[in-house]
Amino acid sequence: MIKITLPDGSVKEFISGSTPFDIANSISSGLARNIISASVNDKTIETTTPIITDGNLVLYTFDQPEGKKAFWHSSAHLMAQAVLKFYPNAKLTIGPAIENGFYYDIDFGDETITEKDFQKIEEKMLEIARGKHEFKIRSVSKKDALALYQSEKNPYKIELIENLEDGEITFCDHDDFTDLCRGGHIPNTEIIKAVKITSAAGAYWRGDEKNPQLTRLYGISFPKQKMLTEYLEMIEEAKKRDHRKLGKELELFTFSSKVGQGLPLWLPKGAALRERLENFLKKVQKQAGYQMVVSPHIGQKELYVTSGHYEKYGADSFQPIHTPKEGEEFLLKPMNCPHHCEIYNFKNYSYKDLPVRFAEFGTVYRYEQSGELHGLTRVRGFTQDDAHIFCTPEQVNEEFKNVIDIVLYVFKTLGFENFTAQVSLRDKVKREKYIGSDENWERAEKAIIEAAKEKGLSTVIEYGEAAFYGPKLDFMVKDALGRTWQLGTIQVDYNLPERFNLTYKGSDNNLHQPVMIHRAPFGSMERFIAILLEHTGGNFPLWLATEQVIILPISEKYQKYAENVLKLLENSDIRSLIDDRAEKIGKKIRDAETEKIPYMLIVGENEEKEMNVSVRKHRSGDVGTLTISEFISMIQKEIENTVEKFKSN
Repeated sequence: MIKITLPDGSVKEFISGSTPFDIANSISSGLARNIISASVNDKTIETTTPIITDGNLVLYTFDQPEGKKAFWHSSAHLMAQAVLKFYPNAKLTIGPAIENGFYYDIDFGDETITEKDFQKIEEKMLEIARGKHEFKIRSVSKKDALALYQSEKNPYKIELIENLEDGEITFCDHDDFTDLCRGGHIPNTEIIKAVKITSAAGAYWRGDEKNPQLTRLYGISFPKQKMLTEYLEMIEEAKKRDHRKLGKELELFTFSSKVGQGLPLWLPKGAALRERLENFLKKVQKQAGYQMVVSPHIGQKELYVTSGHYEKYGADSFQPIHTPKEGEEFLLKPMNCPHHCEIYNFKNYSYKDLPVRFAEFGTVYRYEQSGELHGLTRVRGFTQDDAHIFCTPEQVNEEFKNVIDIVLYVFKTLGFENFTAQVSLRDKVKREKYIGSDENWERAEKAIIEAAKEKGLSTVIEYGEAAFYGPKLDFMVKDALGRTWQLGTIQVDYNLPERFNLTYKGSDNNLHQPVMIHRAPFGSMERFIAILLEHTGGNFPLWLATEQVIILPISEKYQKYAENVLKLLENSDIRSLIDDRAEKIGKKIRDAETEKIPYMLIVGENEEKEMNVSVRKHRSGDVGTLTISEFISMIQKEIENTVEKFKSN
């Protein structure tokens, strides 16, 4: 017998060799019908895999991320099989599940694939799926694995196998298809009821521009056709909300090939939007005791060698800037934290001075591969709403909770109400990815978990998602379309203070090392604005809108009255303009709706006579007739209700 611990903590005994399906069936037949994947002791297995030792078992359905991962990874196998039916000389490489669907990187050789080929591949996938072919994992010796792909003349699979140890190589079989695979599949192909190949793009083998270029075929699949229909409708809505499209329509930002890929240029309206967001956060930070600092855009290479950034990211960053002085090298700033460490080092602190909180809207530069650049969400130059808190170990808990308060306030004010707090910890195995002692990491991880618990946050733990210098609390936000984004991060760091020899004098008159808390509620201005654009569809909250009010005179006869209204609004700090074009009022209203201006004030003979305005609200229609003072009061109250005063703890 074996003892199986279920997620609710209950322990049950089963015959050794029982499968996840057997165990699910013992709980309920309904559960058994719906599980598509499982994990034992955090290792993903198939529902048909025999369990022969005691362990913690988790059963997954399609509704869970791990279930989707197995479903979509299995679908990638199915797509690869279908592709080979039409392109038998194609060379397969890798085909993982991704956040929404899956992809497979394929070398088509001299052949090309276009959108017109997608439908036949989809139809073939569904034809194969109806065969109810089981996914079966088997171990293969390194010799036999190499022999298979040598016979197929597939250099990509050969390279992957050469980097694996004998005894850890497995193949997955279904129908007449075999692929190199670690595992994590659904029971059989019949579960896949709906498929869609969404796009094809270029991708370099292993992401290296020096390697051959492959075709990356993207797809998505579902256990029900209705789910695919709903997903495609969401995608259409996402296209309308694409921040690149809205950014152009609303004249917020642009890109120039002469300036360079991944380097956004902010237009006047976009610059004003950024400034309002910055001022909003600066006000909160001032209330919370932060001091603004400014650091340069470059730093000596030695600065980033000390911090560890050069060791971890130097090879993939912008290359060093060489000066006329022999041996002198600078780097474009990849992170603000090393600079802030040196700002802290400017003077000596005692425990009475701590915590010290430095904040900066600091622009940093990272060399992203050109194929990975995407609008404002993936750029090479971006501005972080960065801050670093230097505190005593005893202050970590309180400071961390105060930062959580700031993040939650930002989310509430900007309408991000659906989120999960993710505790991002070190990889359980690949510890070489990180700097610092186990003791420091354990202390930092404990501090984050305790603070999140005390704030009552709903958390999930993800291993391998920590920064190289410390664990994080990442906020995973769902937007209006149900997509998940990482927004806002807080990190506890015992390592950089050690590497920069940061100290403070304690109550015992001895020198001690402070703890460093990194935080960025927005993450980066660029990415945050992109996500905010898509979340709101460009319909920003009133306090943030570029123009809050547009005045629409019915004819030029009422231009002077419109100007008087404009002055009164501007005197109350309400951002306004007049549409003085010689157009009919209907067109002016339609154009104002397109420009997503929150309020329209229509003025004509009656309004001028009564000294009032006819009010229309964007997407809502007529509000009614108000005096100008009543309208100003309404606007101010709406802003006050949205931007409530920040309160910490």
